[in-house]
This record gives sequence, structure tokens and C-alpha cells, in this order.
Amino acid sequence: MLNDFIFYIEKNRLFSKEDRVLLAVSGGIDSMVMTHLFIEAGFNIGIAHCNFCLRHEESDKDEKLVKDYAAENNVPFYSKQFDTKAFAKKNKLSVQMAARELRYNWFEEIRKEHEFDFIAVAHNLNDNIETLLINLTRGTGITGLTGMRPSHERIIRPLLFATRQVIVEYRKKHNIIYREDKSNAETKYTRNKIRHLVIPVLKEINPSIEATLNETVERLSEIDEILIEHVREINDRVCESKGQDIIFNISLLKASLYNNTILYELFRPYGISGLLLKDLLKIIEGRTGGQIFTGTHRIIKNRKELIVSPLKPVKEVFYEITDIAGFRRVPEIKAARFINFERAYVIPIDPHIACLDAQKITFPFIIRKWRTGDYFYPLGMKKKKKLSDYFVDKKYSIPQKEKALVLESSGEIVWIIGSRIDDRFKISETTKKVLLLTALPVNLF
Repeated sequence: MLNDFIFYIEKNRLFSKEDRVLLAVSGGIDSMVMTHLFIEAGFNIGIAHCNFCLRHEESDKDEKLVKDYAAENNVPFYSKQFDTKAFAKKNKLSVQMAARELRYNWFEEIRKEHEFDFIAVAHNLNDNIETLLINLTRGTGITGLTGMRPSHERIIRPLLFATRQVIVEYRKKHNIIYREDKSNAETKYTRNKIRHLVIPVLKEINPSIEATLNETVERLSEIDEILIEHVREINDRVCESKGQDIIFNISLLKASLYNNTILYELFRPYGISGLLLKDLLKIIEGRTGGQIFTGTHRIIKNRKELIVSPLKPVKEVFYEITDIAGFRRVPEIKAARFINFERAYVIPIDPHIACLDAQKITFPFIIRKWRTGDYFYPLGMKKKKKLSDYFVDKKYSIPQKEKALVLESSGEIVWIIGSRIDDRFKISETTKKVLLLTALPVNLF
């Protein structure tokens, strides 16, 4: 097994002999065998152990075994105890997901602090097959059927070549100590149900099920590489980035609308699942303003575009400005000053610049988000207009409306910032003093 271990590392270029590798060691059979192999191969390693404090005394015994093994082999050892249940409750996670997040975050901290190059975890071939079956059961795209990769960023999996049986035999041959987590025998968790109830039935049908599924995973991985490249080409053609948002051209997207696999892969990075595909199609084919939310993004139809925006907390904007200096603390305002008005003065036509008759407005000013029912008299018009109607006329998208700010004086809207001033506050023949405001260009997409 040692030769196969070294060959797998070299074949997949997981790391070089000069690299330092931090081993994630729980004390179970897989991680203890992995540690033994690393030591036998003479690699430069450290050992990290997480005590999740979920099994009380048993968890402490796991930690002691790993610590003693590291000391016996003169390997640097790092450990940390976590209140996993409290973390799970606070962050509204399952205990398993909480443990995973705590584990990988801490491993990365140790890797950086002690200058390790990679983090090795002891997933084996059977784990990979179980992941494939779990993803297949839940529903997934091609990528979800490729299982775990030998490496991803700083995480490496040097045991993916070995079946659980091969690992058991190697442990017996070299008398490697380990501790058995009794929960591994339970069928409470999905992975254990697959391991203890599903795979034995599949083995009755095909005794070589591990090898067969592993070959399938490898073929799907190659297909996935082809699909990823094809989807990348389509993506480059049908969408563009604007700030944090992604804008899809619906006309260019139409060729892919009825290929669910392509559509799924295009929108999967934004949280679209198989169950949301039908909803996405309805939005694309529906009217302007239709939208759906995923766990991470909002997707809105705006005429001939789809706007994909990351979900973020709604920021309330409200500034009360009591003097000219008060504009300095408003991020959206670049400059503010009073100037004496002269007949030769040329009024800028830039919508980000407001020239207001200072005698018609009074402090304090309010800068806020617009509200339903707001109205103003657009420059050049003598009739009032609701802001909602103005936004429709100007073809504002939903994100544009949400970002729109107004300047208010004495309860009257003076300026839709970055767009248009109110006609009542414009410069006239009687103007003597001007309030000149310059807004920063707002990313309205």
C-alpha cells in the first residue's frame, strides 16, 4: 500500500517532497493509517486534532491517542477543543455541518500560522462512492457525480485510491493503533445509511461495486471537464459583470433555455437547484419585474436582461445635514459648496451635479431612500409626478429603484440624486446664491 500511496501522490501532483503537510487526524482508522503512511514515506508533516466535545470522555481519549502517537514519532502536534453544539445552535447549523466548518477553519489557521503548504484529510475510495450516492439521491448536476477531487486549493486527499478493506488490512499488518467512533455503526446519519444499508445491497448485485463506481466517477470527471469548458464559452457569450452583479442577455441565452443541463450549470453558481429550474424558466419567459431568490442570490428579469445580484442585508440610508460641512459625511456626495451666481455661469448638464437656488432651500437637509407616495416636479415640468412613475418612464430596474436616493428640504424632494432636480428649486433670474452638489456615480446594476 505504501508504494500505491506514493504513486497516487506523484500521479496527481498533490505535493512535492519539499512541502510541509498538516495532517487532519481524528484518531479513527483512516486518519491513523494515513499518518503511518506519511511517516513511513518520510514526508515533512504536522498533526492537527479537533476535539468536538460531542462524546465527552470518549472524545478526550481520541485526543490523547493522537497526541501520544505524535509524541512517539516526534511529529509536531496541534489540538483544539470546540463547543460544537453551541456553535451549531448560534449559527443555525446541524451538528455535522458545524463540526465541518469549525474543523476546516481551524485547520487553515494552523496551516498559515505554522507555515504548512497543504492540509491532508483521510477520505478514502469508499467515502468517495458514498458521496456520489448521497449527491445522486439529493439531486445534482454532473459535477456532483464526480465525487471528491484528489485536491482542491490547499486540501489534499491522498487516500482516495484505497478502499476501506485495503485500509483495514494495512492496519492489521502494521498493528496501527486507532479508536473506533461508535456512532459510525449507527444509521442515524445519511452517510451511515448509505454505508450500512445501501452499499451492501449493491454489492449483492455487483460484488465489485466499489471498482465499478470508481471507474464511473473517473469517466464522469472527464465528461465534467468537457462540460465546464463548454459552459464557460456560453457564459462568456451571454453575460457580463457589472459591479457585483451579473447581467444575462436573454436573447443570447435563448439557445440554451431548453437544455436543462446547460441552464443548470450556468446558474448553479448562483444557488439555482434542480427544483428552481422551472421557476427560473418562468421568470425568463415572464414579465419585467419577476424575481426569485436562492440561498445566496436574487435573480430579476428586467426587460431583455436577467440581473443576478448577491443577497446582502438591506442598508438603511438616512442622513440629516444641518450645515454645508455635513455633506462630508455622506458617502454618496463627492462635493458640496455655495457659490455666488453670475449670469455668465454655465449650468452643468451632468445629472450627477445639482445646481440649486440656495434661497429656496433651507437646512436641515435629509438624504434618504425614496418611499412609495413620494413625488416631485421634474425639471422642466409644471406638474408633479410620483417617483414610482418617473422610475417607470426612465426604465429603472428593481435594483436601480432600490438604490435610488433623494435629497429633501422642508419635506419637499429637491433632487433625485444622480438623476434629476425638482423644477421648483432650479436656478432662475432672481437667483443670487447657488448650492452646488456633486454626487458620486452610483452603480445602478
